[in-house]
Amino acid sequence: MGCEPTHGTRPVAALVLAAGAGRRYGGPKALVTLDGHLLLDRAVATARGGGCGPVLAVLGAGADAVREAADLTGVVPVENPDWATGLGSSLRAGLRALRDSPAVATLVLLVDMPGVTAEAVRRLVALAAPETLAVAGYADRRNHPVLLGRAHWDGVATLADGDAGARLYLRRNAERVRVVPCADIADDTDLDTPADLARHRRTPVVPARSPDPSVAASGG
Repeated sequence: MGCEPTHGTRPVAALVLAAGAGRRYGGPKALVTLDGHLLLDRAVATARGGGCGPVLAVLGAGADAVREAADLTGVVPVENPDWATGLGSSLRAGLRALRDSPAVATLVLLVDMPGVTAEAVRRLVALAAPETLAVAGYADRRNHPVLLGRAHWDGVATLADGDAGARLYLRRNAERVRVVPCADIADDTDLDTPADLARHRRTPVVPARSPDPSVAASGG
């Protein structure tokens, strides 16, 4: 799957979920442009900048147009024919595509969260191991990126349904989930509508201070 950055001897893959139709946008969010760059290209760059490799982009609605417009150099595109059933099917498709990779964990990143930074990705990637479950924390919220150790992939895929993604699996394994503070370096706003995008352009969110980033708290 190409050149893979490693963390010691621990390659960490990234799954960029970009298969949705973006009905409120009038087209796939992967093709939305922010500051001159497609959201998909930004997400891929964020994953790479955070030390992930290989990077897989799960495509669905408008896949041909996305392939033509996006810079997928070095990216492994994964087509999800069931994209209309929700994010869960994209997560399953991505995990299937990683089955034969040497990755010990995969970082899941949504295409419509451009406020997530490479620094936030690095904080989660630093915890990578087959048994790891970790999520980014923003004040009292838990959100993406999410780090899934390889030992959990089958369980996540079994429970991923609709738009819930890994949520049900994480809830069932709450005592094992590590929350990594990221509010000081990232913003978890998702761009659901063109109005959200306009607000993001006009008034970039200044991340709030979070606790010491070296501390990854356990929690449910």
